[in-house]
Amino acid sequence: MEQRTLGSQGLRVSALGLGCMGMTFAYGGQDDTESRATIERALELGVTFLDTADMYGPHTNEELLGSVLSGRRDEVTLATKFGNEIGADGKGTGRVNGRPDYLRGQIDGSLRRLGTDHVDLYYQHRVDPDVPIEETWGALGELVDAGKVRYLGISEAAPETIRRAHATAPISAVQTEYSLFTRDVEDDGVLATCRELGIGFVPYSPIGRGFLSGTIRSTDDLPEGDWRRNSPRFQGEALQANLRVLDEVNALAERKGVSPTQLALAWVLAQGDDIVPIPGTKRRRYLEENAGAVDVTLTGEELGAIEEVAPVGVASGERYPAAAMGMLRR
Repeated sequence: MEQRTLGSQGLRVSALGLGCMGMTFAYGGQDDTESRATIERALELGVTFLDTADMYGPHTNEELLGSVLSGRRDEVTLATKFGNEIGADGKGTGRVNGRPDYLRGQIDGSLRRLGTDHVDLYYQHRVDPDVPIEETWGALGELVDAGKVRYLGISEAAPETIRRAHATAPISAVQTEYSLFTRDVEDDGVLATCRELGIGFVPYSPIGRGFLSGTIRSTDDLPEGDWRRNSPRFQGEALQANLRVLDEVNALAERKGVSPTQLALAWVLAQGDDIVPIPGTKRRRYLEENAGAVDVTLTGEELGAIEEVAPVGVASGERYPAAAMGMLRR
């Protein structure tokens, strides 16, 4: 598997990562046996950049990874996150917490659940508007000095916040949703800011939360308990408009002789060597399909055809419900 560099601090990762969230959280259904096999298969394929968060579960996702990676910690680059507040009862509060005392407790819990003495990449999952970013990032820099964290990242932050955080402690990676259907970062200054400052970019949901796979035509195709049933892009007229675009993307994939998923991932990979997507899956067959995208090369003509059918802003509907949208780009 090709390796790419995130940021200017020396973080090297596999060109494609694995988002582990759906193994225990958000997408309905849980099969720990298959999830464990998927993680193990990822390592066989060279997909060694694994992404989790304390909020996924909460806690169960980190526990799953910790159990699978026991004795194999050195084979992976491990990323986790803090910031979506988890209460004393172990449940999410719906708030964001960037206080230094909170994050110090969270990293210790993550290390315990992951069964390791350090995290390779530690993200601030969401920005707390009530805590100056310099306070949060001063404490994060102390975690690096203490050896608990090797590199730092931030997720869904505004350009000015990225600048202020980076000036306090170096950022290696910014994680934000990015795909053919979600190209906001090309328009709102986030991607340009990363490149100006020498920060790597990690797209989550690079297959449009599974939509670009072509297998979701209605909410009935989603399992019970799947949060996408309440996502604006998967509802009513927005869904119908998005399906029309998807059909055009599917036609391009068929012409290329690859799956729609592979076309979508190859497009993200082609946007720059500083970009490392982390498609999520909990099944080996999808992981193997995703990994195949690394070997797909898109010509200039093919990239132009994709641009024509899926330009910036093509998706209909917001990418999250209103409350969650309010937590982005702070």
